[in-house]
Amino acid sequence: MRPAMFVMLCIVSIAACKANSSDTVQPVTVQWMEWPAEVSAGQPFRTRLIVWGICAVNPRFQAGPSADESAVTFEPYFLITDDPVYCLAEQPVERLVAISIDTAGIAPALSPDIPRAYEMRASASVYVGTARASALPVRTFGSVIVRPGEPSSTNHNAAGYVSVGIDTLGCVRVLPGWTYGPDRGIVIDNADDTVGIAGAFVRGYIYDLTVPKCGETRAFHLVARN
Repeated sequence: MRPAMFVMLCIVSIAACKANSSDTVQPVTVQWMEWPAEVSAGQPFRTRLIVWGICAVNPRFQAGPSADESAVTFEPYFLITDDPVYCLAEQPVERLVAISIDTAGIAPALSPDIPRAYEMRASASVYVGTARASALPVRTFGSVIVRPGEPSSTNHNAAGYVSVGIDTLGCVRVLPGWTYGPDRGIVIDNADDTVGIAGAFVRGYIYDLTVPKCGETRAFHLVARN
């Protein structure tokens, strides 16, 4: 979903907000997700979500988490009222960086008797306007291992759409979910494998480096791209 599509989203938002004076559900897609590679059974866990923003006054974000016997799913949305709506074209230039919103969701506790993997899923398609949070298709971002007792890994899995930046020292970083600004990117450790990933949906993991790279102690390892 490009910035031009975000303008269309804002235009659709005007119609949705003016439909009635009660709260309106505005579904949004997840552009990037990070979550622990392993978690303890019976414990909710925090998941980083980067979602598309919306054009509305004081929108109230809801992560929309749910879980079943095979997966954790986030279907995020905003609750908005019939307040005036200010679309992207009407905002000051400095607000153009707010295309995506960096937020979080708490995944429900999972309680298997033995270690097992659950899929991590989220709404992930171009939004064209609907009043039902469940109307957006979901896709699998990756998986989480749930263990009785303590997890054995401190890595975080990560997946979503990325852009790529290279600094003057040749350090390659991925920037998730069309976010912008300093300190938004993370060094990629297999930089030779980045051809064609800009704008693509990728999967990988974030881990602690034994030797700092480009002045950073954590890095993203690319596993797959779609």
